[in-house]
Amino acid sequence: MSFDWATFGVDLHLEIDRAAGRRGGLEAAIREAIRAGRLSAGARLPSTRALAAELRLSRGTVSAAYDQLIAEGYLTARPGSGTTVTGPANGAASAGDAAPAPGTPRGTRPPRPAPHSTPPLDLAPAAGELRYDLRPGRPDGAMFPVAEWLRVVRRVVGNAPVSAFDYGDPRGHPALHAALAEYLGRARGVLGGADRVVVTSGSVQALGLLARVSADAGHRVVAMEDPGLPFHREVVRHAGAEVVALPVDGHGARTDLLRTPAFDGVRVVVLTPAHQYPTGVPLHPRRRQAAVEWARACGGLIVEDDYDGEFRYDRQPVGALQGMAPDHVAYVGTAAKTLGPALRLAWVMAPARLLDAVTSAKRLTDLHTETLGQLALAELITTHGYDRHIRACRARYRRRRDLLVSRLAPRAARGFTLHGIAAGLQAMLTLPPGGPGEAELLAHAATHGLALDGLAEHWHAPGDHPQALVLGYGSPTEAAYPAALDTLTRTLRDTGGPGQSRPKV
Repeated sequence: MSFDWATFGVDLHLEIDRAAGRRGGLEAAIREAIRAGRLSAGARLPSTRALAAELRLSRGTVSAAYDQLIAEGYLTARPGSGTTVTGPANGAASAGDAAPAPGTPRGTRPPRPAPHSTPPLDLAPAAGELRYDLRPGRPDGAMFPVAEWLRVVRRVVGNAPVSAFDYGDPRGHPALHAALAEYLGRARGVLGGADRVVVTSGSVQALGLLARVSADAGHRVVAMEDPGLPFHREVVRHAGAEVVALPVDGHGARTDLLRTPAFDGVRVVVLTPAHQYPTGVPLHPRRRQAAVEWARACGGLIVEDDYDGEFRYDRQPVGALQGMAPDHVAYVGTAAKTLGPALRLAWVMAPARLLDAVTSAKRLTDLHTETLGQLALAELITTHGYDRHIRACRARYRRRRDLLVSRLAPRAARGFTLHGIAAGLQAMLTLPPGGPGEAELLAHAATHGLALDGLAEHWHAPGDHPQALVLGYGSPTEAAYPAALDTLTRTLRDTGGPGQSRPKV
């Protein structure tokens, strides 16, 4: 059905296919108008009320369509400014003249996911600007459930007792304790009641608190995965501990080495069992058992960083290691990957013997985590909106990973090999022994406006390590992601392979 849509300042003709449903037809019509350039970047759309009246649709249908297009990166909504077109969508430009990712101002460079031990590489192209970002560490911010979050915030703020606006418990709000205990037991196999949960201002704070408590107890040597996130090593060192490298291979961390003389004196180990960062491998069952046996034998502590455990695409997510030894594992979970890092909400299911010490350290650090966000998250979990959101994210990220795998498959013959299970928000691409190297690829990608991360900075010490790229497929918007992959594959093609001459960067 055709509609002349001219009441909001532009003359536009929409073809709405009612066979696709009212909401689906409206979404498709707006996408087509943006792709065809009939709705240009910055164009302001009518309010949901005005458009619903114009097209004789319900306001809820229009709101849902707008929310979906915002999540896909086609539209942007700002309080007081209405809803506008973000920018050229996927397909509006060819890979050769790809436009900047929607929402990224020209000439700007998004920040790194977290500070690292070395100064960040300047990835700004010499003669242009950053267009695409495939560095790991962030989810797609456009996936944040804005409408649902606003609903739960209105509900909890409107119904909150006066005490909710006062100073809070260092451990967090009881409503979130109860919601997390139920959710973690049901979804991640974590054992422990609401009285064992400590809410923290992000997973980095959780790691720092656990490292500090362990150091105060005399356990000042912490084993951490090699390769692993350099910033986390900085956090542990800042808490007063020494870090030793625990090698990682194709079966995950070498926990079988913890009972060897090389690790005498180690009583704390930090692991990413569900999806090792950055290699993407899960911890093998025998390695899980070895870690638990070590902890029981020496009274040690395993810090389980379950940063993206909800995202497994080829099977049910592997249950948390904590379920095997709840008295020896401090489980750390976070909303950073499921909802967004801006919330600064994470949690520890602490062993009973550490609960008082962690609570005291939290109180002395920042007194307590902000309460209103805790109440909103508790409401989102108990109404199962959190589960619905994770399922939607899981479907989207699975499609992105599948597309990454298919785009990189032709490069396998040239020695580029993708590693890691179908999970999480990143994968590792090892490079052929004869070249190109990490530095060459990073520099060449930058000239095409693409930001990438190499594996080099993740090792504990420089050396003759395998070279690889750590590719994040979470943060680009739906509209920008295919063109970002086009740029990646062009970079790999242009730099050649083993024994081939390569064009100069």
